[in-house]
Amino acid sequence: MPPRRRNVVAAVLIASAIGALGRAAVAQEARIDNLDGLFAALKQCWRPPQLAPGDPGKQITVLVSFKRDGQILGKPRITFESATTPGFDSLAYRIAVMETLQRCTPLPFTQSMGNAVAGRPFTLRFDDRRTFPQPNEKRAWLTTTTS
Repeated sequence: MPPRRRNVVAAVLIASAIGALGRAAVAQEARIDNLDGLFAALKQCWRPPQLAPGDPGKQITVLVSFKRDGQILGKPRITFESATTPGFDSLAYRIAVMETLQRCTPLPFTQSMGNAVAGRPFTLRFDDRRTFPQPNEKRAWLTTTTS
């Protein structure tokens, strides 16, 4: 194969490889075009804090707005926290919520979705209440017998 032709073939192979990588990156980062997609993206970023065994968990509600490009507009504000945990756990949950928002933003909105959500407040509830299995045992004082 002549050297010039080899260079052309190599350039075509490199260009096609770069194009394939670019298409794969676009496919991985799917554009968000509805509210279900927005909430699903935030759910994927949520990582609850490590808690001590037996801790019941917590609920936190955050008020946040987004710009057209998916960035956070202003400062997110915590509007509700369940009061079942002590102060240290409360701080751990606040940090986990803010890290979730940092990890997820900017969100890849489509143009129409960006126009629709820009500046509108969203109330996001992070619910990490833990449910513990109830025992299946029968209690003697719950059963009644008649003679």
